[in-house]
Amino acid sequence: MIKVSPSMLACDFTKYGAEIEKITKAGAEYVHLDVMDGVFVPNISFGIPVVQAARKATDAILDVHLMITEPERYIKQFSDAGADIIVFHYEATNNHQEIIDEIHSLGKKAGMSIKPATPAFVLEPFMSSLDLVLVMSVEPGFGGQKLIPETLEKVSKVKEMRQLLGADFEIEIDGGITVDNAHLAIEAGVDVIVAGSAVFKAENPAAVIASFKE
Repeated sequence: MIKVSPSMLACDFTKYGAEIEKITKAGAEYVHLDVMDGVFVPNISFGIPVVQAARKATDAILDVHLMITEPERYIKQFSDAGADIIVFHYEATNNHQEIIDEIHSLGKKAGMSIKPATPAFVLEPFMSSLDLVLVMSVEPGFGGQKLIPETLEKVSKVKEMRQLLGADFEIEIDGGITVDNAHLAIEAGVDVIVAGSAVFKAENPAAVIASFKE
């Protein structure tokens, strides 16, 4: 079954707790939190206190996407803040397995993300120990971008590699996913859809989430 992880970047932060409640009541399994440092990506979003606030607001799974340089510096802090899934970028570190092991030692699920230009094969050495692979379908850093169609081929490749290796992780896609193109991502092999504007700007978020799952 397809899961939905609405990106809080697109929410109304003046009603943060209510926005989280809105999406979880509408059927979202995960709450997606994009952490940006202004170094790894050309934008700054939010950090540990916002994750802590989300944890106080919901029992839903917090899907924390670290778009930060040297994520190993902050794994413990984000775990303590309440993250359930900690996703870091392949391109942001040289200590991939050490980070995965630390995340698991803290009792959390480990995810790795790749940018649109990064080939899928770089993930292969880590696939057997990952719980989630996040394929970025836009250049990370800003919401509201359009899906890069070529990234769907990468999703298919990741799915193929997962099958060949007998690995067991979810495939997540993030960037430009709408009601109109979600079926393409699902056909390519995704298990989890991240959507921001498509959910939070909708008159009926529950209908949008349901349409993704259909």
